[in-house]
Amino acid sequence: MHRHMTREDERQRGLKVSSVSPAQDDFVAAFTSDALPITGRIVRMGPRSLSPILQRHAYPDHLGEILGEAVLLSTLIGSAMKFQGRILAQAEGDGPVSMLVGEYSTDGSVRAYSRFEAERWAYLEKVNRGEKPHMPQLFGPQGALALIIIQDNRNVQPYQGIVPLMKGSLAECAEDYFHQSQQVQTCLALSVKRDAAGEWHAGGMMIQKMASDDARGDTDDGWREAMALFNTLEADELCSEELPAQDLLYRLFHEGGVRMQSPEPLDDNCTCNEERLRHTLSGMPDESLREMAEEDGTLGIDCQFCARHYDIPVDAVTGATN
Repeated sequence: MHRHMTREDERQRGLKVSSVSPAQDDFVAAFTSDALPITGRIVRMGPRSLSPILQRHAYPDHLGEILGEAVLLSTLIGSAMKFQGRILAQAEGDGPVSMLVGEYSTDGSVRAYSRFEAERWAYLEKVNRGEKPHMPQLFGPQGALALIIIQDNRNVQPYQGIVPLMKGSLAECAEDYFHQSQQVQTCLALSVKRDAAGEWHAGGMMIQKMASDDARGDTDDGWREAMALFNTLEADELCSEELPAQDLLYRLFHEGGVRMQSPEPLDDNCTCNEERLRHTLSGMPDESLREMAEEDGTLGIDCQFCARHYDIPVDAVTGATN
């Protein structure tokens, strides 16, 4: 099975590819193959999206990598949604990391945060001797990944799918979710790294099998070929600054022709605001809110995603006469 080819080879073969030229980082795009029964998405993140998020939180490197993977995962899935809203890839457990969440909004904004115990994390790093922890080590034996879809339409209830975090990587656990809950055969690859200058770079790819039908016939053989090609993908290729996303797709799937759609830009943009916080707080008991208030009658709230601070008058969410 041949994979690599030169630019001249691509030109001579007349590959059917789109002519878009996205920036090296900070976009997500769909792609299809003319010959293989797959739909796919590719994402790249860097200085305008993931890097400022991870720099702001300053988590340990391995935790930053895994949190970045959650953002990649939510973006790959969420960018395929046909409605306005957001999707959260949220992992929870009773291990050194109690919560980790990456969120993608359909306007292209991403955000993320994590909660962890520093002492337990330091012990885990010592035990692993610098190796990246696997999911059960991070979240414990009862850890679970929830994929939560929230539409902007308040009349539609959020959807939540859950899968145990029993595999080694977040990508493998997400593949289990698609196989068990959605009955869709899926391959996922996620990669996050920090360079010597402290900038974060990330990339991800997802392919899913198209079902057999009268037009396509049996798609099993084509899917096996696509998986074999996908499995040649190396982690460094996903987030390489020297390898544009189009070139990576051509290298993987050039034999059947590949079409990459117009890229959608991504940016670090937290969706928190005072109105949303007031709405959330107004649903809490007045007595609890007054107990939480500072001496000056305000509630000091810090956004866990972006660390923005809000001072909200307690009377604004309880009613001055309550």
